[in-house]
Amino acid sequence: MDHHTGSGDRVPGTSDPVTRLTLDALVEAAPEPPAGTLSRLLAAARSARPPASAAGFAAPYAARVAAMDALLASAPPEGWSREIVEGWRLQELVAHLAATDSLVAAQMGAPVAGPPVDANDVLGRTAGMIAFVRGQTPEETRADWRGQAEAICGRAASMDPATPVEPGGLSFAIADHLLARMLETWIHTQDAATVLGLSLPRPLPGHIRPTADFCARLLPWTMLLSGMDAGGRALRLTLTGPGGGVWHVPLDVGATAVPDDGSPADAAITAEVAAFCFLLGGRGAPATFPAEVEGDAALARDVLTSAPALSGP
Repeated sequence: MDHHTGSGDRVPGTSDPVTRLTLDALVEAAPEPPAGTLSRLLAAARSARPPASAAGFAAPYAARVAAMDALLASAPPEGWSREIVEGWRLQELVAHLAATDSLVAAQMGAPVAGPPVDANDVLGRTAGMIAFVRGQTPEETRADWRGQAEAICGRAASMDPATPVEPGGLSFAIADHLLARMLETWIHTQDAATVLGLSLPRPLPGHIRPTADFCARLLPWTMLLSGMDAGGRALRLTLTGPGGGVWHVPLDVGATAVPDDGSPADAAITAEVAAFCFLLGGRGAPATFPAEVEGDAALARDVLTSAPALSGP
């Protein structure tokens, strides 16, 4: 159903899931609507949109779930049989997201989609979930994934964001695990959108920024897992674009990246924020990644080379 503004102007297409998602993003990004047509458009979206599904530290993840759900709602029937990534069709990709989410849900004490979790292992759980959804329609798989995501956000509302959990054997605060889920959902939504020829709004800057911060804080771990010894050195990381920022990153797992405070750094990397987050998520070749480098070029190359070390399928 179309919705009307107070002036009687019709707002076209608001029943389309991707259009509605774009309107929701505009609403979130503009608390006070600007003058003119956009003001009326936003007013209509405000009056029609449901309440936000999550607040606080779960909000970036919840927003990317909404983006993926909008894509799934807009996918033509034949789109579900298209291969998206890793040899997975769209339904299998949703099963993979549900599988990885289910490890987080189980650790949080939230309801789990699919069969019971019998191993805290992403690849094994994904294989089991893909086998499980072969007996489902695409819409049933979508509903199970979305319902589990909503349960995760609901459970997160009553949790301390610093609570440590270990889905997949990686112990981080629950807030960081939900940022990891945001990033993977964002990446796989973009994978699907590219194959299906759909265009989705970029995450809000307020959702990109904590995700970029998480990626900056992961760099010492990706270096360690790649067998690279940074020898107590430090990096200045500048990520450009909405949601970006500048971080001082000690390349030692015993220290923590912080917003840049002017401390000395051995190397500096400047890159676009979304591209850098996707690099850590396994998208893009480190050798050809577009970045400006200053200082110790070899150290900067090691940082970029190791960046995808924690990425999975």
